[in-house]
Amino acid sequence: MNLLKINIAANFVGTLWQALIGLIFVPVYIKFVGVESWGLIGFFATLQVLLSLLDMGLSGTLNRELARLSAIPGKEKEMRDLTRTLEILYWSVAIFVGIVVVSLSPTISKYWIKAGNLPPGSVEQSLLLMGFLLALQMPAGFYSGGLMGLQKQLPLNIIVIGISTLRAVGAIFVLWLLSPTIQAFFRWQIIISSVNTLSLGWFLWYSLPRIEGNSFFQWPLLKGIWKFAAGMSGISIFTIILTQLDKILLSKMLSLEMFGYYMLANVVAMSPTRFFSPVFYSIYPRFTQLSSTGNQSELILLYHKICQFMAVLILPGTIVLALFPFEILLLWTQNSVMAENSYRLVRILVCGTAINGLLNPPYVLQLAFGWTRLSFYKNAIALILFVPCIIYLTRCYGSVGAACVWLALNLGYFLLEIPIMHRRLLPSEKWRWYLHDVSIPLFVSGLVAGAGRVLMPERMSQFMIILYLVVVLSLTLGASILATPMIRELLSDTIRKVSFRRNVVI
Repeated sequence: MNLLKINIAANFVGTLWQALIGLIFVPVYIKFVGVESWGLIGFFATLQVLLSLLDMGLSGTLNRELARLSAIPGKEKEMRDLTRTLEILYWSVAIFVGIVVVSLSPTISKYWIKAGNLPPGSVEQSLLLMGFLLALQMPAGFYSGGLMGLQKQLPLNIIVIGISTLRAVGAIFVLWLLSPTIQAFFRWQIIISSVNTLSLGWFLWYSLPRIEGNSFFQWPLLKGIWKFAAGMSGISIFTIILTQLDKILLSKMLSLEMFGYYMLANVVAMSPTRFFSPVFYSIYPRFTQLSSTGNQSELILLYHKICQFMAVLILPGTIVLALFPFEILLLWTQNSVMAENSYRLVRILVCGTAINGLLNPPYVLQLAFGWTRLSFYKNAIALILFVPCIIYLTRCYGSVGAACVWLALNLGYFLLEIPIMHRRLLPSEKWRWYLHDVSIPLFVSGLVAGAGRVLMPERMSQFMIILYLVVVLSLTLGASILATPMIRELLSDTIRKVSFRRNVVI
């Protein structure tokens, strides 16, 4: 198995394990602390993403530069000095973020959060703990970016699996045996985040090439990467605003209870990211190396293979989730009120997320060539157009209006970004992407899952609903594979190889 397959497999195992942890433990968290406290956890998640604006593109830059420099002999010292330089900048930003959040916690708790039945003191203490937690969590993303650039996804995901398991299981024991409060939850997160960041930082430095002497902060190294870092920073700023503005507005306009329902729907609707994130982080270094060496034919082959692979990963599950949201939420939460208040949001949000996932390989291709301008201007224009829409629709239709904007945003990217991108990068591959990589698996998956929705009996036990959904998902996935040329061929080759090995052994 080559390194790319190992990295993809490792990232999938790590990501799916985290998804399983969330699937199991999120309802338990809500049972211990209540839906209003879950709303605070959702607010922290939004705050975490929003403040990652201050990342300034450093994580993505470290990822790309370590991937690029690792393919060039004699760059060992530059790799270590660059890591040290960006590390110092990143920790400075993280500490600044923590100080700001801690300082503003009384103001946010008083003027922004609608506490409902939660004591105001609990909300303020939680926000105070969030500040410390943010300062400790931010550098973990930086170190992970460096390890991905070095293509160390296997050991990275071993750490991720261990930490995520300890984080979730430990939180349950803390809430069960010590204190079923939101403050206790955040205190445990601070402890485990410290362990996580220190572990990742140590392993990144251990994985870098050895040199004589120490690594130092080097201002000149920033001159060679500042344009790419600035482009990444601009993309991140616009992307985060576009993806988080709905949550920011709703955290102000809704009660914590209703905001908790929205965040619950968001957790479910963002589940497809568990599938396309591992592919993103695995192919980014490889795309970068192929673009740097000018290997166009292999790049085109890998590009379409990854795009079709992404379609098979995302579309069957997304379509089933969009067609059966109430049933899935009810099975997961065992709470009809939560399912009733969230399923319409899931249906809208998950469609936008799926489109966003299909656009990931084209986006990675742009970054691999160091071309950030398209995504920067795309997001800037979208910000101008969609922010008024978010504000207006949120005021008029609440959370459903905000969800519709997320779907419309990604539809716009799908229709406009791809043609513009393919004029410059792989210009002869646009229609192949639209037809073979996306449209055919989308149509076939929708046809099979839609038939499953129409034929579903009205009254079924929970066990029979689970069995029925598994059958529908399996048929949809199988049809999607058969309708996707390169994945169908890859599966056929794998089956032939396995059959040949069995015959040889016999």
